[in-house]
Amino acid sequence: MTLPKRIVIVEDEVITQRFLQDIFSQYDTHVVGCFDNAADLIAQIKDLVCDMILMDINIKGPMDGIQLARKILEKHAVPIVFITAHNDDETIEETLELSPYGFICKPFTSKDVIATTQIAYKQYQSYQNREEKVTLAEENNDTVVINEIYTYIKKQSQLFRKGEPVYLTKNQHLLVRALAENIDQTVSYEMLVSAIWKEAEIADSALRTLVYSVRKFLPDLPVVSHSKIGYALKMQH
Repeated sequence: MTLPKRIVIVEDEVITQRFLQDIFSQYDTHVVGCFDNAADLIAQIKDLVCDMILMDINIKGPMDGIQLARKILEKHAVPIVFITAHNDDETIEETLELSPYGFICKPFTSKDVIATTQIAYKQYQSYQNREEKVTLAEENNDTVVINEIYTYIKKQSQLFRKGEPVYLTKNQHLLVRALAENIDQTVSYEMLVSAIWKEAEIADSALRTLVYSVRKFLPDLPVVSHSKIGYALKMQH
């Protein structure tokens, strides 16, 4: 069973906090900190070594769990799993901006917690492995290997298909460059529009049309849509 070795719990309900501690005490996972508000965690996080944070969305104090997670992620690359009693679309959509690794919905069982934590940590480890591959590719002549067909060389800003350069229109080139330079990461609509059209005013459908043209021209280039968020160029694993 793959579970994080060190975990932080942010939960303002004492009973729930103790329940989570009891669950992890049965496994090889050490709870290195329990917090019921944002201020205390912010004050201590630089001294904590943890592999994951379980973050309740509704905690006491002026800063809720989503705001706290956003502040933490500005400086610390740590996977966060949200705990929530609310599963409405608005709450879920707000948390998705932070790319959480999972959700634990109240009321929950010990099986719910362990299963969600295990899956989340495996996803995080997989992401870390992909990042290492990307870093290695960048160090090796700045080349990103997308899959067996495509590679992208950042210094040249050039996409290659089976070793041959791919010639794109200006906007297609800017789109592919933005995605390739953020390989395996979702690039928001706003970032893409800014990278391609700068300050120009464009129709809402312009980006979708541009993506469609790239997909039609290069149907085997793995451009993936993330509804209401943006697009990503997926690297083969």
